[in-house]
Amino acid sequence: MARWLVKSEPNTYSFDDLVRDGRTVWDGVRNNAAALHLKAMRDGDEVLFYHSQQGLAVVGVAKVTRTAFPDASDPAGRFVAVELAPVRPLKRSVTLAEMKAAPALEGMAMLRQGRLSVSPVTPAEWAAILKLAGD
Repeated sequence: MARWLVKSEPNTYSFDDLVRDGRTVWDGVRNNAAALHLKAMRDGDEVLFYHSQQGLAVVGVAKVTRTAFPDASDPAGRFVAVELAPVRPLKRSVTLAEMKAAPALEGMAMLRQGRLSVSPVTPAEWAAILKLAGD
């Protein structure tokens, strides 16, 4: 099982929206590197949900419930989407500042390539974020 981080602006689609909806299609990703990460996601993979722009924090855990399929919002047919479902909110949000200050996260893809909306998370990084969240 792989682990990932996805970013969403909470005023566009928040973790609370995902909880309310029960699942969502994660589409609209147009960055090639992020799209490759979507293609690599598998059913059951775990996902950290990060609020970007406002909040700047990891706020919850989701899971992949459907692997890559054509993104209906892409008229060219080049990009894919996946389906995500909520697992649980974190006990405490982990802010970007906390992540940047944590030595265990210094090599994290999301921190090295901040513009990526989808990025991999190593087992050690996953554990470090959950520890910071008190989970």
